[in-house]
Amino acid sequence: MKEIINIVCMGCSKNLVDAEHLAKQLDSNKFEVHFDYNKDDASIVIINTCGFIGDAKEESIEVILNFAEARKNGSIKKLFVMGCLSERYREELKVEMPEVDKFYGKFDWKEIIREIKDGALEPIENDRIISTPSHFAYLKISEGCNKRCSYCAIPLITGEHKSIPMEDLVEEAQNLQKKGVKELLVIAQDLSYYGVDLYGEYKLAELLNRLSQIEGIEWIRIHYAYPSDFPMNVIEEMAKNPKICHYLDIALQHSSDKMLKIMRRGINREKTLELISNIRNLVPDICLRTTFLVGHPGETEEDFDDLVEFAKEIQFDRVGVFPYSFEENTHTAENYVDDIPQEVKDERVEVLMNVQENILFEKNEKLVGKKFKVIVDSEDSEYYIARSQYDSPEVDLEIFIDKSEKLNIGDFYIVNINKVETFNLYASLDSIV
Repeated sequence: MKEIINIVCMGCSKNLVDAEHLAKQLDSNKFEVHFDYNKDDASIVIINTCGFIGDAKEESIEVILNFAEARKNGSIKKLFVMGCLSERYREELKVEMPEVDKFYGKFDWKEIIREIKDGALEPIENDRIISTPSHFAYLKISEGCNKRCSYCAIPLITGEHKSIPMEDLVEEAQNLQKKGVKELLVIAQDLSYYGVDLYGEYKLAELLNRLSQIEGIEWIRIHYAYPSDFPMNVIEEMAKNPKICHYLDIALQHSSDKMLKIMRRGINREKTLELISNIRNLVPDICLRTTFLVGHPGETEEDFDDLVEFAKEIQFDRVGVFPYSFEENTHTAENYVDDIPQEVKDERVEVLMNVQENILFEKNEKLVGKKFKVIVDSEDSEYYIARSQYDSPEVDLEIFIDKSEKLNIGDFYIVNINKVETFNLYASLDSIV
């Protein structure tokens, strides 16, 4: 009987990819591997932590403490911790949590297998066990980030930008397709910079083109681009390549020139507006997702009002808003005082999200009567739950399709939009793709 391992994955999709690679290594070494296992017969637990912002760190620590208690009372035999939190705070965690058998960082997680097997590790490259629904998967194309935004701890955790060779990514995508994956979600800390360190030039557009040539991959979605020095040939490739979703996740963070300078974003308001205009000129129907950071030290009411007006002017399709979180050893932490009260930060989040919700509902109202190609993600007792090319899993809109006809999870269909809400659309089947 195989020994059961439970991998508990915290944080972002980039962490999830690491966990999926680890799962494949463990599976090949004759372990039975589960993600976020809800039974109590796992003898080994591996927690993949997040160390990005305060709330995420607290959640990771709480999960570790819960399993540390289980390790202490003998409910599990081994407890390992890996990922961003232990990369950043490994020595402190060792002292505070002696119940954990061993801590691993962001990049040495393969050593867990040697620890468990007490022997040589036969590496498995470019293959993994996916934890997402089998029709979509994340493809991480690089690690690290060369940008030094004032508030961000990611470079402290992940180091300099390191692109994964294109041949390895194509092979990994081919292996994912063989498992049934039809949609690739291309991710990185900074997609825009892909290839510069390996090839001396921006290579994201070429990578997308090569991925699109894999038979069976029908959608390719782009997440986490950086606005300064954005390679416009990516949008040119999007415009002519039917497999690349008309979707771009590009974090802008602010609009005020003063705040963009304080945040060390390497771009100003004028250049941001020019970039958005150029993108929309090439792909008029593109869905632009962005994130804004409010309450950063130095942000006045005037700066925030500027951001609100900017959001109203640009009419983004998808927006996330986050309050500033103090992170030690960052430029902001060393040079500014976190003097904006939390209640002010929270109020600014609420105001900006209310603005965006109104924008989103008005945009959605215009969709009634239109047809969209969708992929079905799941079902409940009343509806099939799907997405269009304009929506990414878990963070964007869902389309609820009535169950008048039998649909297959992971297949594509054409649907008619009949009714809309702020975050949900309702549809009926038009035809099978």
